[in-house]
Amino acid sequence: MDRSMAALALGSALALASAYPAVAKDVSRQVAKAWVASHETQILDEFTTFLAMPDVATTIADVDKNADYLKSQLEDRGFKVRILRAAPDTPATVFAELRTPGAKRTVLYYAHYDGQPTAQKGWLSPPFQPTMRTGALSTNPAVVNWRAVPAPRDPSWRIYARAAGDDKASIEALLNALDAMKSADVKPSVNIKLFYEGEEEQGSPHLRAIVDQNHDLLSADLIVMGDGPMHQSGRQLVNFGSRGVMGMTLTVYGPVRPLHDGHYGSWAPSPAVDMAYLITCLRAENGDIKIPHFYDDVTPPSEADKAALAALPPVEAQLKENLGIARPITTSRLADSYFRPTLNVRAIHVGDTGPDAANAIATHADASFDFRLTPGEQPERVKTLVESYLESLGWHVTSGPPTMEDRRTYSHIVELHWDAGESTAVRTPLDDVAAQAAVRAISAEEGAPVLELPMVGASSGMAEIVTGLKSPMIGVSIANFDDNQHAENENLRLKNLWDGIAVYTALLSELDW
Repeated sequence: MDRSMAALALGSALALASAYPAVAKDVSRQVAKAWVASHETQILDEFTTFLAMPDVATTIADVDKNADYLKSQLEDRGFKVRILRAAPDTPATVFAELRTPGAKRTVLYYAHYDGQPTAQKGWLSPPFQPTMRTGALSTNPAVVNWRAVPAPRDPSWRIYARAAGDDKASIEALLNALDAMKSADVKPSVNIKLFYEGEEEQGSPHLRAIVDQNHDLLSADLIVMGDGPMHQSGRQLVNFGSRGVMGMTLTVYGPVRPLHDGHYGSWAPSPAVDMAYLITCLRAENGDIKIPHFYDDVTPPSEADKAALAALPPVEAQLKENLGIARPITTSRLADSYFRPTLNVRAIHVGDTGPDAANAIATHADASFDFRLTPGEQPERVKTLVESYLESLGWHVTSGPPTMEDRRTYSHIVELHWDAGESTAVRTPLDDVAAQAAVRAISAEEGAPVLELPMVGASSGMAEIVTGLKSPMIGVSIANFDDNQHAENENLRLKNLWDGIAVYTALLSELDW
């Protein structure tokens, strides 16, 4: 963008600032809009290059290639960059710093560049072959050659690729926010630290070690997490925390070999039936967790939390329509339910179906679960409650496959394994000074107050950062709520990327407290 365009953008933005006196100057929307208008093709080139890089954290070589790419991109923008690892054979985390002369505050911007595994069935195009389509999955979107279409391209188009919305979009938006500011001679208002993780989708098992080893390097006055989708209403959202997470796998056992169900179906125990019964013992149809004392440690929402939740626009009727469900499992509004823990059944495996089906009693059944924890709950306490409850129901709990002696001795055997990467819930008070500065900056950029969500239902390794650094944090999401994160056909709407650049321009240039 040339100097005259920058001056025009700056003048227009200053004129708009009068509507938001809490922010000294709001240049972000106009500066970002001008940058996108003149660099749309360049942005898409960079973003699709980034998305084309396989990034599943279990393949460390792929993660390292992503880290090297980010390091190059950041160094080109003047950052001092370091690659952090908990140990030599662990995925890379990218740390970068850019100091601003005269800045009084330091903000750490977090995102993760790794994506979920890609083995899900039903991808319309290969997950690491970024493909532009004309809209959401529900519209049966057509493939479009965006390179053959001049800018501006239809903002409702979507890029389909793994990590498009979760979470490379936030990284791309921040990089272009910096470019937009530089083009308009707008300087950051804070010292900038970037912390881009490479194994969040694997539960961040090494994140706490990295934080502990680099405490002074990572210290900041505010942490901004760029993860997750926007509010279902489409309005910009700022959240003040996230639930914790932990997972487990249960295996129940029957006979040592499959049995003909005609001969033995009325006599031998069925692992499939035992697993179904065990699941109904763990949680009710309405989502209530049946484990005794599970809710004892839950911290209820404050009056301020309740007021913020009540101010959120209703989305439940829209969601029922879009998701094709006749009823939710609770009468609570969606966001209200985030203050209650959940137990989700991720998968159940036993026997076969279709052409591989056999009229037989299986030898075992597997099921995997995850808990979402609310403030006050601790993983170790949950483990104790679960194991004690299983034993009280008459199950012999093992940490490995049962021996023949176990099988002959115990009528109910369950093998229990806890997942790695558990985390607790984290919260920042709604009235935190630094957090409210971010709310003001984004509200000015949006031209209207943003939604404030006390806590999202999802979880993040962010708990390790917040706990280790003892800094306030907020979450700022830019991805469309229907981005299919963690599933096949993950996607990002172009307008969300363009708007996200403006949001990050505000978070880089207008934070002041």
